[in-house]
Amino acid sequence: MIKKEVFTTLYEKILAEQQRLKKQIHSIEFQLKSFPKGKIICARNDNRYKWYISDGHTSTYLPKKERKLAEQLAAKKYLTLLHDDLIHEIQALEFYIKHHEAYVEKAEHLLLSMSEYQKLLSPFFKPLSKELLEWMNSPYEHNLKYPEQLTLKTISGHTVRSKSEALIDMALHVNKIPFRYECALPLSDIVLYPDFTIRHPQTGNFYYWEHFGMMDDLNYSKQAYSKLQLYTTHGIVPSIQLITTYETKEHPLNSETVDHIIREYFT
Repeated sequence: MIKKEVFTTLYEKILAEQQRLKKQIHSIEFQLKSFPKGKIICARNDNRYKWYISDGHTSTYLPKKERKLAEQLAAKKYLTLLHDDLIHEIQALEFYIKHHEAYVEKAEHLLLSMSEYQKLLSPFFKPLSKELLEWMNSPYEHNLKYPEQLTLKTISGHTVRSKSEALIDMALHVNKIPFRYECALPLSDIVLYPDFTIRHPQTGNFYYWEHFGMMDDLNYSKQAYSKLQLYTTHGIVPSIQLITTYETKEHPLNSETVDHIIREYFT
């Protein structure tokens, strides 16, 4: 996992840098609208410089009394060149991002697609704590609703409902983090079934991970908010004991986000 974490961190930094550059470019483009027309040219004459203002075709001498205009045009020239530099930089980043997204990570493909390798590798990812391993492997009450939706077999041996849940399941498993899938959680007079019930590999503390996969559906999102309120009412607070992830059709969950959360909470 060390190589994958370094690679993921680099990718996340590049995405963040791309967004920063876009904001800077937008800011410069806004500033450039307020500058006067024309370009400044500084021409050396012996030990002195003369200023000229150009419209792209002809150049006109700019006397020293027009220093304020010369300063504005110099600032405009600097910002224009900086804008060009940032555009070039963001194009380089976009080239990297394009090739990264097209690249199928071989290790991840091996774990998700090769069932025989899954069987052989499974012992390698077992939690180190005997107590937590026994907790993870002991029988527990599962969610029995909608069994027809359980279609994806994971490396941990679970059968989950979506590709996103499979990503989370795999990340927990390969990082040797003990967890249960859709384990019953009694809360007063009701029972919830968090997508993942997790024990911290060092402290043994409980965490719960809910993935909300259709947040662009109005009814689904209302139910998601109600569920979050229910958790909070019973002292299970998002970003403390409750981990939440979200997606829409246009913004699916990705392995980079999952890996970042794993590092933040459990390493």
